[in-house]
Amino acid sequence: MKHEISHLPENKWRGTVLPLSYTTNEVYDVSFEKKADGYDITIQKNDLKETVTHSSLQDDGSDRLYADDVEKGYAWGILIEEKLVAAIETAPETWSNRLRITELWVADAFQNQGIGHALIEIAKEQARHERRRAIILETQSSNVNAIDFHHHEGFSLTGLDVCSYTNEDIDRKEVRLEFG
Repeated sequence: MKHEISHLPENKWRGTVLPLSYTTNEVYDVSFEKKADGYDITIQKNDLKETVTHSSLQDDGSDRLYADDVEKGYAWGILIEEKLVAAIETAPETWSNRLRITELWVADAFQNQGIGHALIEIAKEQARHERRRAIILETQSSNVNAIDFHHHEGFSLTGLDVCSYTNEDIDRKEVRLEFG
């Protein structure tokens, strides 16, 4: 079933919380060690001892469209019976000539139907139109399904931040991974 993707105007959708959540029994564990001649960095998929669920609603609903910290954001989404079931938001990084995907969400009931791919294609078209040199996004090392999806869509790991969310991101098994 093909769903129509349309622009979500900021004046109507600003502040809309995206109920991002995922359940996992795997994680990409991150470790690094300073050596005399550099660093050893390892990112390895491992099983968790117990299943873990993460939800943006537990984190003060920080995943929202047109958030205050996003400059020049632009969002698209899919509405079914006036209910948002999927969305993507992008914002230009003018200093680096990249396009950042700031939000990407598909409701559970609509996953595995090609919607995520269609939303990524919109971002790719925007990047081509704006002549951006790259598209980038981030996710957590514990969001294995998202990481696998990003790889499937042609993204590669470009970096990481071991203290983006807290000062204990490695121990919490929730390290920020950047893809481009």
